[in-house]
Amino acid sequence: MYLASAARLARQRAPALRRCIATTIASHPPPSASSSAAPIPLSNVEASWTKLSPEEKANVHQQLEEVQKKDWKELSTDQKKAAYYVAFGPHGPRTPSSAPGDTFKILLYTTALVGVAGTLFLTLRAYATPPPRTMSKEWEEATNERALEMKLNPISGISSEGYAGKGFVQTK
Repeated sequence: MYLASAARLARQRAPALRRCIATTIASHPPPSASSSAAPIPLSNVEASWTKLSPEEKANVHQQLEEVQKKDWKELSTDQKKAAYYVAFGPHGPRTPSSAPGDTFKILLYTTALVGVAGTLFLTLRAYATPPPRTMSKEWEEATNERALEMKLNPISGISSEGYAGKGFVQTK
């Protein structure tokens, strides 16, 4: 039963699959001999790669595929360089994300931003209100004395036996 339904489903989908393949082939025809231009010299592909059209780049790929089918010892240095550049060169997804002079600009802008932030911090600190009077050392020591009088936290805190901490004193 299961095999019969699977076979029926495969027959139903087969025309759609054929139609999909046919439309893909029709929308992307293979390069014909009439549209291919003269072979591009492989001697200096690095310099001319960015100026080439997509069709010319495809033509260079085809040339290199044909050349690489030979023995690698028979290839010229220019052909080896071209094959390496097309496969691993700084183009397409391997294009550098920053230009050669960007490092200095990044350092300069980062330094300027840190300087502006530091200036802003010091300016705000200079014009800020003084800390509250309860943040003075005398006030914190008085709080310690009051906590001892009230026997605050007698198990593990300031009123416990053998307590060696500073209590409420935070300032130096």
